[in-house]
Amino acid sequence: MRILFLSRWYPIPADNGSKLRVFNLLRGLAVRHEVTLLAFADEPEIDLTAPELRSVCQEVKIVRWKPYDPSSLRARLSFLSMIPRSVAYTYSPAMQRQIERSIATGQYDLVIASQWMMAVYGKYFRETPALLEEVELGLFNDQYTRALSTRGRIRNRLTWAKYQHYLSQAIENYQACTVVSEEERQLLAPIVPDEKPIEVIPNCINLADYQSTNGASRAKTLIFTGSFRYHANHGAMVWFLNEVYPRIEAEVPDIHLTITGDHANKPLPRTDNVTLTGYVEDIQALIASSSVSIVPIQVGGGTRLKILEAMALRTPVVSTSKGVEGIAVRNGEDILIGDSPQEFANAVVRLLNEPDLRGNLAENAHELVAEHYNWPKVMPRFLNLVENLANRGMPVNRL
Repeated sequence: MRILFLSRWYPIPADNGSKLRVFNLLRGLAVRHEVTLLAFADEPEIDLTAPELRSVCQEVKIVRWKPYDPSSLRARLSFLSMIPRSVAYTYSPAMQRQIERSIATGQYDLVIASQWMMAVYGKYFRETPALLEEVELGLFNDQYTRALSTRGRIRNRLTWAKYQHYLSQAIENYQACTVVSEEERQLLAPIVPDEKPIEVIPNCINLADYQSTNGASRAKTLIFTGSFRYHANHGAMVWFLNEVYPRIEAEVPDIHLTITGDHANKPLPRTDNVTLTGYVEDIQALIASSSVSIVPIQVGGGTRLKILEAMALRTPVVSTSKGVEGIAVRNGEDILIGDSPQEFANAVVRLLNEPDLRGNLAENAHELVAEHYNWPKVMPRFLNLVENLANRGMPVNRL
């Protein structure tokens, strides 16, 4: 079977959750099918010869991504449009032409469009069956429900309505959707016609990729992984450093926190014993050598690959309820959860002071990932879905 995979992200290097998911899906699909990747590229220099990608894709094509600028005149003029401003602004005629050219010449059995930013291109697939992969609405729903001011509620309600309208129209060009959690499925279900399946394919990791990382844990060390270009990560660390970290320092004065990822020049509260590393080539070694991985996420949707990675590396995790959303963990068995600043601080201090608890949580969490969030376990469900869609061969009326 021949598959055209459309991605908002060029997945190499696989240095964020979206890229990791895309790469692992490509790797799983390539075992049984021929895959062409057509992706947006953020960086000016892209290695199209990356061997790990060439080993799973028959062909790789890229289109330059134009970052969304909400302050631009074009974005402001689209405020009253029923299409979300970010979608209208980043729409790419070059991507449209590449899709039309590929469909006209490629004889594809299925198109997979990854994430809602790619949904807008569905009308160019002609008669080819299509899957909209990893639809996420949780972030926009959170922004709407958590707005504090009247102005914020009105504005976020309009944004939420736009995304619902946009997806309800775009989904007409797809035969099925996937989401990463039951929470996301419930948000999407009112928008999708009953005859179109919504399959939960959770975020996973390939556990075998983490087995060679070794190293003793350094005492009294915390780690947070995540780019501040995703505002939920930055907001999480502002909350943690303002509200939680001082409480931990009061109990453990020689504690140290490492924050990895692109920090996008965004400010943080001034705090001692904090290292900002920027991008790290070998993130696994840093996670594996830390005492505790923290996930103080306050908003957002989907599921956190940073949690699964820490669990795969046997580094115990403290998270908020929002951070662990969509992952079937047991508080006190696989993870510790704290939502208030004092609860979060108490959980971290407890793990630092109780090595037996750290060990038990780490082993239980590793087993959880192996059984439920390991791509070799989950990929057969995804392959079954895409093969059923392609084999239907139903005519498609594109809008």
